[in-house]
Amino acid sequence: MNSLTRFSVNQMTVKQLSLPDLVTSCLTLGVGGVGLWREPVRAYGVEAAAALVRDAGLTVTTLCRGGFLTALDPAERAKALDDNRAAVDEAATLGTDTLVLVSGGLPAGSKDLHGARERIADGLGELGPYAAARGVRLAIEPLHPMYAADRCVVSTLAQALDLAERFPAEQVGVTVDTYHLWWDDTAPAQIARAGAAGRIHTFQLADWTTPLPEGVLNGRGQLGDGSIDFREWRRYVEAAGYTGPIEVELFNDVLWARDGHDVLAETVARFLEHAA
Repeated sequence: MNSLTRFSVNQMTVKQLSLPDLVTSCLTLGVGGVGLWREPVRAYGVEAAAALVRDAGLTVTTLCRGGFLTALDPAERAKALDDNRAAVDEAATLGTDTLVLVSGGLPAGSKDLHGARERIADGLGELGPYAAARGVRLAIEPLHPMYAADRCVVSTLAQALDLAERFPAEQVGVTVDTYHLWWDDTAPAQIARAGAAGRIHTFQLADWTTPLPEGVLNGRGQLGDGSIDFREWRRYVEAAGYTGPIEVELFNDVLWARDGHDVLAETVARFLEHAA
């Protein structure tokens, strides 16, 4: 098997590239999978983007992102649900079966983590059947605890699975992302739990480097630059039965300031060196 057979590059890794340039670079390097983001896809045109990647023979491994389901205000919740339905429709048009969800942080003035997580469950209950009817699975992504207040109250794989397991696996599963989970010594057991139920819907790689940049959001390191043993994590997910794409998703201002084609070539080389 070609070592890049399962490799996918997330569009944010090289967000400085236009979608046509990303497609061209993927074809040049022998990359067969791309994870797309809604904002640049919408700017290009969802139907046009779907045709572009389809005609190039690329597989869309995920669409990012849906979620943000923790609002208290009924109008805000209704707006979020409508946006998630639109995201599902976009995923179906692009031909991917996986919509990644970032669940949302605490509403302004709230300190109720439990209530926020229950509102996520309520949202999943509405969105799961809608997505499944369109051939799309929802993949809850737990984010590192430093994001719990403002971005994602789901911080561990156990918390994500506790939510997902309320619904059929073909509706709701999880994202295993090394950047967010590498620190958690319970994660391997939770990966096994997820795999046994068929709930690992996507597997994403990024390294943890220090010192973190100001604001931390754009601190995902290039593979091999930080603290994570990617082959160990690959063993975890494969032992759990996952055989799907392995997507590299990097948010990094230093990488974004460079030539995108060079960054993608480097990312491919780092994947082969550290994760293949």
